Amino acid sequence: MSEEKTEAKAPQHQALPLPDYDHLPLGSLQHRVRTLDEAGLRAVLAYEEAHGNRLPVLQVLRTRLEELREGAEPSGGSPLAPAPEHAPAADTGSAVSPVTSGPAMNPPSHGAPENPAQPRSTG
Repeated sequence: MSEEKTEAKAPQHQALPLPDYDHLPLGSLQHRVRTLDEAGLRAVLAYEEAHGNRLPVLQVLRTRLEELREGAEPSGGSPLAPAPEHAPAADTGSAVSPVTSGPAMNPPSHGAPENPAQPRSTG
């Protein structure tokens, strides 16, 4: 594995082929870079070297670049696909309403529900 620096000028963040690149966890990055061709991977590598220069990220990018040089092909996935690490937007509103509530219940003051409290006898 070669440790040379890429000679390409670092692209701007918005020009990167991976959306939200700076926020991808390393595990997701390993899978997402497999969708890139050599030019896209070189752009991400140049950006990382100029900005974060994080060793684990550089290792992933350089390893994948070496795989491409040895004949590997980009996967058929899309780098723009939804990221599983980002939660989907929450549904708004609640399905709870008087129509969906359970039956009215008057629990006993003590004891088990199947043995309701009995009136006290005076004696």
